[in-house]
Amino acid sequence: MFDTLHSFVLDETGDAASSLTGQLPRNAQAPGDPEFGNTSGDENRDAPLLDAYSRSVTQVVETLAPSVVKLDIKNGQGRHQGSGSGVIVSPDGLLLTNSHVVQGARRADVTLLDGRRLSGRVLGDDPDTDLALIRVDEDTHLPAAKLGDSLRLRPGEIAIAIGNPLGFDTSVTAGVISALGRSLASRSGRLIDDVIQTDAALNPGNSGGPLVSSRGEVIGINTAIIAGAQGICFAVAANTARFVLGELVRHGKVRRAHLGIGATTILLPRRIALRLGLEQKTGAMVSSVEQGGPADHAGLLSGDILLAIDGQQIHGAEDLIRLLDADKIERTVPIDLLRRSEQRRFWAALHER
Repeated sequence: MFDTLHSFVLDETGDAASSLTGQLPRNAQAPGDPEFGNTSGDENRDAPLLDAYSRSVTQVVETLAPSVVKLDIKNGQGRHQGSGSGVIVSPDGLLLTNSHVVQGARRADVTLLDGRRLSGRVLGDDPDTDLALIRVDEDTHLPAAKLGDSLRLRPGEIAIAIGNPLGFDTSVTAGVISALGRSLASRSGRLIDDVIQTDAALNPGNSGGPLVSSRGEVIGINTAIIAGAQGICFAVAANTARFVLGELVRHGKVRRAHLGIGATTILLPRRIALRLGLEQKTGAMVSSVEQGGPADHAGLLSGDILLAIDGQQIHGAEDLIRLLDADKIERTVPIDLLRRSEQRRFWAALHER
């Protein structure tokens, strides 16, 4: 079972003569000689890898940096309320950031990499996933980043964070994806499921900026760090961001059916999957059940592995978020799951969150 995290914070050798002349003393062995030692040889072999890593990060930054913006949030009186980062996701001026960056405000000043300062308005925000959507008012063609498929990610892949930490514009940090499928408590108190953990350093002001893959795709929206920890930072997965983006564009809010569980993505035990004839390789394991919620009334328990809801397969927590959409509000739907290696079906009466 993956951890559920509740802390949240809103970002050469030789003699003297030979050294002077740049020559090795007579009979001396060159670095990398087998009798001299392998250290320098290892370094020489690693050099191409380090160069490739640097080129990869540099190319990503050159491509994505124009899509990353600095946000200055204004309250109803037009006064400065806070700042953060955002990423442009469509050429007509839509950009994603964190809900805790906008803090309920309706306006924001948007500063681009080239120094242009534009006016933006908050179309909607979703505290449950700590995401918000802003539209730039000016009619202009903006450099947009591409949202990647976070289901393709694997721990150990390169992760690059671009943002404006502590007022230092367009700062870049790089690391790896440390883990997938984490759950993180949002400011609303609800769990954000399928969160990406990374060791790419984040600081206040990075919030709302993109976490980017080596392919140059946005794989997450940076959201949080753990107070007092080092190298433990989090981003809302890109597929979750894509779902929230669509809902905010259509409805101005995210309408969801409520099941009342916390969940993490997990591999299905191969022996059990073969015995039951299951084709899917992953599911969503219930990590917590809200007392008195629909899942509780339906009889779901922590440790159950969800396979499908209303006949639609669940491959992970990310699918669960997507499938609990407005169409299932006020409906009683079947939930197929694994419990103690046996496949079972329960019925849950869902209501709107």
